[in-house]
Amino acid sequence: MSVGPGPSRAVLLLCGLWTLLFFAAIFAPPLLDDADATHAQAARHIAISGDWTTLYVNGVRYLEKAPLPYWLVAISFRIFGFNTFAAHLPQAIAVLLLALLAFHCARKAFDDRTALYSGLAVLTSAGVFLFTRIFIPEVLLSLLLCTALYCFLHALEAESPTRAALLSPTSHAYLLWIALALAVLTKGLIALVFFFGTAIVYLTLTGQWRNLGKLKPLTGTLLFLAIAAPWHILAGLRNTDGTLLGHRHGFFWFYFINEHFLRFLGKRFPMDYNKLPGYLFWSLHLVWLFPWALFIPLPFIALYRWISRHRTHITASLRTLTYPQRTTLLLTLYSALILIFFSISTNQEYYTFPAYLPLLVLIAAALTHAESSYDQDRTARRWISVAHAALTVVGLAVAITLFLGLWTSRHLPFVPDIGDLLAHRGVGDYTLSMSHLFDLTGPSFAALRLPATLAALAFAFGPAIAWFLRSKRHHLAATSAIALTSTVFLIAAHIALIRFGPMLSSQTIAAKIQQLQSSGAIAQNTPIYLYGDQSYGSSIPFYLNQQVNLVEGRSSSMLFGSTFPDAPPIFLTNSDLLKVWGTGNRKLLFVPLERRDLVDKLLGNHKILITETSGKALFTDRPLTP
Repeated sequence: MSVGPGPSRAVLLLCGLWTLLFFAAIFAPPLLDDADATHAQAARHIAISGDWTTLYVNGVRYLEKAPLPYWLVAISFRIFGFNTFAAHLPQAIAVLLLALLAFHCARKAFDDRTALYSGLAVLTSAGVFLFTRIFIPEVLLSLLLCTALYCFLHALEAESPTRAALLSPTSHAYLLWIALALAVLTKGLIALVFFFGTAIVYLTLTGQWRNLGKLKPLTGTLLFLAIAAPWHILAGLRNTDGTLLGHRHGFFWFYFINEHFLRFLGKRFPMDYNKLPGYLFWSLHLVWLFPWALFIPLPFIALYRWISRHRTHITASLRTLTYPQRTTLLLTLYSALILIFFSISTNQEYYTFPAYLPLLVLIAAALTHAESSYDQDRTARRWISVAHAALTVVGLAVAITLFLGLWTSRHLPFVPDIGDLLAHRGVGDYTLSMSHLFDLTGPSFAALRLPATLAALAFAFGPAIAWFLRSKRHHLAATSAIALTSTVFLIAAHIALIRFGPMLSSQTIAAKIQQLQSSGAIAQNTPIYLYGDQSYGSSIPFYLNQQVNLVEGRSSSMLFGSTFPDAPPIFLTNSDLLKVWGTGNRKLLFVPLERRDLVDKLLGNHKILITETSGKALFTDRPLTP
C-alpha cells in the first residue's frame, strides 16, 4: 500500500483544497437573510459603536448569543470593511484550522495516511461545507472544544506518545482551560456540558482520576474564569430592565435560564424553533457526513472486535489502553454525548456540528486500518465494497435525476432570479434551516444548468472510478477519488447557492433603494418599513447601514430586546402602518413572500410596486419623483 504524500505536502494539499472550496466561496453570494445578516448586523454594531459588551441588531438589544464570533467578525469588518468577505472570513479560517487540527490529532495518534484522510474528510464533507455558508458559531465551537479535548489528552500524558511534543503537559493543561473559556464565549454553557461530560466518563473508564492534578484544576479554573467571566458579568450589569411574559427579567435570567435550560426542555420563549423527528435526526447525519458516512460501519466493526477480545477483562483493559486507543475512546465518548444530547433536546440540523471532526477522524482511522488489511480481513473488505457500491448507486441515481432535470428544461430560457421559478408555498412556517430545499421545481433546472451539469458528471463517473481503483488495490487513489468527487460536487453546490442568492438574500432590494437615493427619486432619509420579523429581510439594514421599522415584527430575536426602556420606537402594528401610510414623508415597505397575502389585504391598491425579486417586493405609498 503506497504511503502517500509526506506531512508537509499533505498540509499544502489541504490548504490548497481549503482555498478552492472555502476561501474562494466567501465572496459570494451576498449575506443571506435570517441568521447570516442578523449576526453580521450585531458584529457591525460592535465595529461602529465600540460597545463590546451588549450586542445590538437593528438598534435593539440582542442578548441571546455569546459574543466571541461577533468580536472576531467586528475585527474583520474594521480591517476589510463591511462586506460579505469580511463577514465570512473568520468562519472560513476556522474551517482551515479545524482541518489542520484533525490532521495533527490523527497523525499524532495514528499515522500519516489517517491524518491526510481526516483533513480531506473535514474539508469535503457536505455538512461542514453547508453549515459554514452562514454566519453561525458552530465551526468555531467545534474548533475550540476539539482543541480543549486534545490538550486534555496530552495534559494527562507523562510524555509525548509518538513524537517530540512542542508543549509540555502543563502547557497543554492551561491551553485546555483557555480553549474551554473561549468555547463558552462562543456558544455558552453547552461547551461545559460537552467537555466535562466527556472528561468525567473518560477519567472514570480509564481510571485516571488519580492524574486529575495534571489538569491544573485550581489554577486552570481561575484562568478560565478570568477569561470567561468578565463579559458575562458586564452583560448582566448593563442589561437589567427587560420584560418577558409579564415579568421583569435581565440578562442573567434570559441568557442562562431561557436560552439554555428552557431551550433544552423545549420551553424557551418565544417558540420560534423546531425539533427534528428522531428518525430524521439520525439519518440526516449520513447526509452531513457524506460521502465519508458510507464507511461508518468500519469504526463499529473495530469497536465490536475490541469488545469481543476483551469481554472477560474489559475494565482492566480500559486501564491499559495505548495512546491511539485512548484517542479513539475520547473521540467516541465526545461524539456520542453530542449526538445523544441533541437527540433529546430541541435541535436544528447543524447543532451537532461539533461531533463532525471526531466522527470523521474515527472513520478515517478505521478506513486506513481496513486498507492496510484489505486482502486479509474479509469483513472489512466486504464493508468497503458495500460502501463503494452504495456510493456508486447513489451517484448514478443523483446523476440520472440531474440529467433528467436538465433534459426537461433544455428548451426553457435561463432566468437569473431562480426564486421566480420556485413553488410558492407556506414557507413562513419553515423553522428548520434546510426546509427551502423542498421548494425546488422542474423549471428551476433552467437556472441551474452549470452546477447541475458539474454535479451530474461528478456523480456519474467519480464513484465508479473510485470503486475501480479500490478493486485494483490502489487505496490512496481510490479514497482520493472520493474526495475529488465530493470537491466537484461542493463547487457545484456553491454555484447553485449563488444562483439562489436573490431568493435567500435581500441585498438586491437594498441595492435598488441605494440606486433610488443616489438618483434623487427618493430622499436619502426615506423611512423603510419591513413587514414581519426582521429575519425576513435582515440583509437590508446591513447593506443600507440604516435602521428599519418593523411592522408586526416584535417577535423572535427582537422580542426581549424590544422590552428595554431604550428600545427604539420601530415596532408598529397593522393599525400603526395604516395611520402613517400615505401621510407625511414618503414610506418604503419591504414585504417578504411569506407576508404578501397579508399586505395585499391590508393595503389593497394603496401601494405602488417599485421592484420585486423572488416574490419579495418593495412598495412605496406614492409615485416616485421623476
